[in-house]
Amino acid sequence: MISRLHTVDELKKLRTRLMEETFMPEKNRVRVCCGTACVASGAKKVVQELEEESARKGLEVDIVRTGCQGLCQKGPVMKVEPHGFFYQKVTDKTARELVAHTFVAGTSLRSLLYRDSIMSEPVEAVEDVPFYKKQLRIALRNNGMIDPNNILHYIALGGYAATEKMFGAMNPDSVLHEIDRANLRGRGGAGFPAGKKWAHTNKSPEKIRFVIANGDEGDPGAFMDRAIMEGDPHSLLEGMLICAYALNAHYGFIYVRHEYPLAVKNLKIAIKQAEDMGLLGENILGSGFNFIMDVREGAGAFVCGESTALVASIEGERGFPRPRPPRLSESGGGLWGYPSNLNNIETYACMPPIIEKGADWFLGIGTPTSPGTKVFALTGKVKNTGLVEVPMGTTLREIIYDIGGGILGDKEFKAIQTGGPSGGCIPANQLDLPVDFDSLTRVGSMMGSGGMVVLDEETCMVDVAKYFLSFTQSESCGKCPPCRIGTSQMLKILEDITAGHGKQGDIERLIELGKLIQKGSLCGLGQSAPNPVLSTIKYFRHEYEEHIYDNYCRAKVCGNMGVFVIHQPDCIRCGLCKQACAFGAVTETRDIFSIDRQYCTKCKACYLACPVGAVKIRKQSVVQLEEQFNIPSDKIEVLERRAKMLLKDVLESKPMKIITCKKDCKLSDAVTIMDGNNIGSILVVDDDGLIIGIFTERDIMHCFAKRIPINEEVMGNVMTPKPITLDSSVDISVAVQLMSEKKIRHLPITDNEKVIGLISYRDLVSYLLPEVIYMAEDMY
Repeated sequence: MISRLHTVDELKKLRTRLMEETFMPEKNRVRVCCGTACVASGAKKVVQELEEESARKGLEVDIVRTGCQGLCQKGPVMKVEPHGFFYQKVTDKTARELVAHTFVAGTSLRSLLYRDSIMSEPVEAVEDVPFYKKQLRIALRNNGMIDPNNILHYIALGGYAATEKMFGAMNPDSVLHEIDRANLRGRGGAGFPAGKKWAHTNKSPEKIRFVIANGDEGDPGAFMDRAIMEGDPHSLLEGMLICAYALNAHYGFIYVRHEYPLAVKNLKIAIKQAEDMGLLGENILGSGFNFIMDVREGAGAFVCGESTALVASIEGERGFPRPRPPRLSESGGGLWGYPSNLNNIETYACMPPIIEKGADWFLGIGTPTSPGTKVFALTGKVKNTGLVEVPMGTTLREIIYDIGGGILGDKEFKAIQTGGPSGGCIPANQLDLPVDFDSLTRVGSMMGSGGMVVLDEETCMVDVAKYFLSFTQSESCGKCPPCRIGTSQMLKILEDITAGHGKQGDIERLIELGKLIQKGSLCGLGQSAPNPVLSTIKYFRHEYEEHIYDNYCRAKVCGNMGVFVIHQPDCIRCGLCKQACAFGAVTETRDIFSIDRQYCTKCKACYLACPVGAVKIRKQSVVQLEEQFNIPSDKIEVLERRAKMLLKDVLESKPMKIITCKKDCKLSDAVTIMDGNNIGSILVVDDDGLIIGIFTERDIMHCFAKRIPINEEVMGNVMTPKPITLDSSVDISVAVQLMSEKKIRHLPITDNEKVIGLISYRDLVSYLLPEVIYMAEDMY
């Protein structure tokens, strides 16, 4: 029976006692992850077996059923105390061995310890597991430590300490000021500072105000808020209580989609326990402050994550967004017309530590513009999927490789999709991008609620764009035509492209429609719906072009594309391709198998059946070149691949010293410099290092032909002024086309308008295909 607390001092005394009694360090204890993923992997059976086996051996073991511990890929996972062991992939059968080895013999069970690969040494402590090494947990601080259905566990680990400080030493204005000073940006997607949102709500003259938590987590593959509601519900309740105190609000609602039954159950239990202890309800801790909370279940529509649609759903109306203003924080805009403050679950969970430790502590984590940490749901083609909480500013490379363990099957990383259906795809050349609100927005994506989907070389980016757009199109509420009709039209174009029916102009139509939807949609979800398409066109336009013009999908995902051929050097003559083909397209002549394109339906049956990968899917243009000119296909593919690389790749492959001079340099001195350094051109720059001209071997010939005195003339009079330059991020193919059309032999390369190198036509040709370098010899 939980006794009611009447004062702040009683709460303080209870915490002191619980800290000594609840989690005694010398006691045998197993913290078993009972989050949704681990339960699906058999965590409940593991707990039952641990209890039974401990009883059979007469052992006293404290088994704590915790929330999600993060490493979902290896579940069920658990921490064993006081030994400090971390076990993964535990089953009900291995649970018996675990008890015998760990609690009887005092040794670790090697087969259950974490290891990166079958060849690597296992690690015993959770601190040594790479997945956890670079994490810093604030929002998830209690996940994996406490039983979410036991309020005493939460209090024992410092829970409601912020409430104690708030009622004992702070007034509402000081609480609001501390949250505002911490610059806690909303973790739901937009990144608007919570303190400013609170201050705007506080300006309303209305006496009735509401505090609302947005637990409608609708992004595919996202489960950050779910983990907090299921594993540490009291951190959410305390965060909402802090907000209510700062705004003098007395009613609160937690809006949760009904697909989260465990979250709903644990939240209701937590609210009841907090009310019974006097931490919610009327006269909280004898302060005279009242705060009543309720859980409202939503029907699961994605659009109900939008603030105005969420409020309409709580009111019992259909979840339709409405125009703003009035905003939720203003009179007439919030719940039942009263001013309301809406934050998401993770944002509220970060507030108790800020009040307890101060804004300066929080500002010391992350980046200046995005302080604190962020929880991400790391999914996709990565070895270790699960929940990750890292300081803002951590790079994508650290999250994917250091924490996530790298790409499944050690394949090549292609892109990462952030922000869910409203976000965008970030390519491999941005792997060192720091993850914060501003950096992600700058590259055309967004933080969103924290979804991260890792994509490898076998992922078709056009198909990815189609997947996310199909989700937003099907989830569109249909209220405004730009979203309802525009996304439908975009999806139809993408379906045609991935089916091999793309047309010239489709890419331009997608861009035009996307911009119209962004400008004309009523709510933020509609405005951001085209983002996955526009970002993939920005960074992977060549894949769209291959689908449309070459009828080819390089990831081999889209059907009815490419030309199917059997690569004879790889073929082992097993005949499985012929057996798999239902249309008789695979023929055998003198023990040589080939595919008759007249009968091939591109069903991929032969491609999937071949055990050695001898069946290839190639571009029509590559096959024609191979057949007509007998050029090996691998050479053609190398050329195409290199043509898509950037000019900075050429510079890195051929380091060079940049030779420059000023415009008042004597012509004779410039010729001497060129001869001494064995170079064919010299750049003329101003005092700031910016290019104002170029002088080449061809210019020397012109000077001699015009009998210009080289000992007297200066460079400013004979140089080629304002030469054409290209940025280092431009594709090699663009440079080749430009130099061919303009008859340019030497091209200055810049970065932020500063020259960083000089590339010749010969450099480009030799980089694209070294085997045909002799073709450039005639140019010199």
